[in-house]
Amino acid sequence: MTLFKKIVLLSFLFAVNILFSQEENDVVEPDYIKTIILKPTSANNYAPIIPLHKSFTVSFDDLSDYQSDYYYKIEHYTFDWNLSEMSDREYINGYNEDRIRSFENSFNTLQFFTHYSVTFPNSNTKIIKSGNYKISIMNDEDEIIFTRRFVLYESMVDIGLTVHRSRDLSEINKKQTVQFVINHPTLRINNPKEEIKTVLLQNNNWNTAITNLEPQFYRGSQLLYKYTDKMNFWAGNEFHFFDSKSVRNSTLTIARVDSGPKLYHTLLYANQERINRPYTYYPDINGNFVIRNLNSTNSNLEADYTWVFFTLETSEKIENKRIYINGNFNNWRVDQANEMIYNSKNGLYEGKILLKQGFYNYQYITVDENENISNHDIDGSFYQTENDYSVLVYYHKFGSRYDSVIGFGQGNSEKIQN
Repeated sequence: MTLFKKIVLLSFLFAVNILFSQEENDVVEPDYIKTIILKPTSANNYAPIIPLHKSFTVSFDDLSDYQSDYYYKIEHYTFDWNLSEMSDREYINGYNEDRIRSFENSFNTLQFFTHYSVTFPNSNTKIIKSGNYKISIMNDEDEIIFTRRFVLYESMVDIGLTVHRSRDLSEINKKQTVQFVINHPTLRINNPKEEIKTVLLQNNNWNTAITNLEPQFYRGSQLLYKYTDKMNFWAGNEFHFFDSKSVRNSTLTIARVDSGPKLYHTLLYANQERINRPYTYYPDINGNFVIRNLNSTNSNLEADYTWVFFTLETSEKIENKRIYINGNFNNWRVDQANEMIYNSKNGLYEGKILLKQGFYNYQYITVDENENISNHDIDGSFYQTENDYSVLVYYHKFGSRYDSVIGFGQGNSEKIQN
């Protein structure tokens, strides 16, 4: 093979690798797109994990000065988030692409925005297969504006999940261990190690998911996952919170609200690092958020946007690590928009984020030089922390062309077992 042909081949392989990696990654929304929510329509459910055939809604705000036409595209993915081999006709009745027809302008707000929403299933799109999905929101030039992942599941197996203190004595006060059992009395599974895969989540955060666990024991029609070392999570601490439903009053966590040049400024009281403080329980919603406005009848349109200012006090400047404000409000993402910057004049970390009025949970995480994420460097980790845990069970039947989701189990560490 000539040198020229080798260069061409290597260039082609490099391009293919880039394409594959881009397919696996999510597209991050631009600055003018805010408050993306994908959740079931049922009350008090925040996770984009939905029973098959049950309704769910995707909504977002466009803060630009004009109305745009947006379209959605839904695609099926494998267990490990690669595009499925199925065509869209195999997993959707109707169309996998369509225009978003429901949109309204904001009312009585300083920040103008257009609120878009679409509910599934609808008359044009009905998803008929369980599994991993990704929805892409596109403009009228077929450019992808952002993507979000969601999971549709069937209840073909029963799952029992329990939370324990870590069995590692060196971390018994800092970590929580999850164990679960899959009961499948009516489903024949010939080769569990090949046909069954699981994903274990803490507070529905895919960044810390534990995957590729094989059943440790078999007992009749049960698959037992009783690991003491592979299913450990840092327990973290209870989430910080604030409630900006009113822009006129200070609260327990909001020091004051100022009138900025264009929008209100919501200044939170400074948070102090809790790594060396004793654990204190207070209720939270485990990183989620709820949009609401105290004086409105429709918070989707009447809740305004404010600049929220965060301040963090640490005992010293944290070297070789970056600090971020994190939660479901930003899809648990780590980027420049939610990074804390150290102010050498007052010795505090500071950050600001444009957020719609509502009740928010958030936490401080660190990222080191190797991109390792920690939820306990700032706020510590305590086994007593109340966390939600869930497990998704994937089934790839021999001869099948896709990964279905046959079960979804949930548990909470509030009743932790020793």
